[in-house]
Amino acid sequence: MGKRDDLIAKYADDLKNKCGMTPDIDLLTKVTIGCGPAIYNADASTVAAGQPAELETVKNNFLIKKLGLADSPELDAAITSVLETYGMSERSKYRAVVYYMLTKHFGKEAVYG
Repeated sequence: MGKRDDLIAKYADDLKNKCGMTPDIDLLTKVTIGCGPAIYNADASTVAAGQPAELETVKNNFLIKKLGLADSPELDAAITSVLETYGMSERSKYRAVVYYMLTKHFGKEAVYG
């Protein structure tokens, strides 16, 4: 297995054990690939849930630009919901896992079709 495969396995483990979800490995792989080289950077691979600027980045760059959603309070609520599901006390909230859960939340799997 390559490094990306190891990371996907780690993300799947987080989805199962920390988020109580059974991951769709095919979709998780596509979301992970969509994150690009950020997954290999310790800082960029995680979402800093306590930083408002980081949450704006998730909203603008992922939800609005990537998933094509319109800006609304629902987007902020979804981000908060996903982060709570992941566990607010969890220090390493992997970007690919957060993006995967947001994709599932909004039913936008077709973006990765």
